[in-house]
Amino acid sequence: MVVIRLARGGAKKRPFYNMVVADSRSPRDGRFIERVGFYDPKAPEGREALRVDTGRLTYWQEKGARLSPTVARLVKQHARKAAS
Repeated sequence: MVVIRLARGGAKKRPFYNMVVADSRSPRDGRFIERVGFYDPKAPEGREALRVDTGRLTYWQEKGARLSPTVARLVKQHARKAAS
């Protein structure tokens, strides 16, 4: 199964997450198919903390990819922010 989830990067105590499309059997930070966005929870004020390529996200969902619970929450947050 293909899943859209977060892959952790960044330094110790300074997390940075890439939103990736990956096979569910691959490790969290391992091999992935495509990067569709990022999330930086420690981004300073005025810098972009969340970016989602909604076109590619929709494409993969149409192909049967599932969102992880955290990614689903972030996508919902991004949509709410874009509507404002």
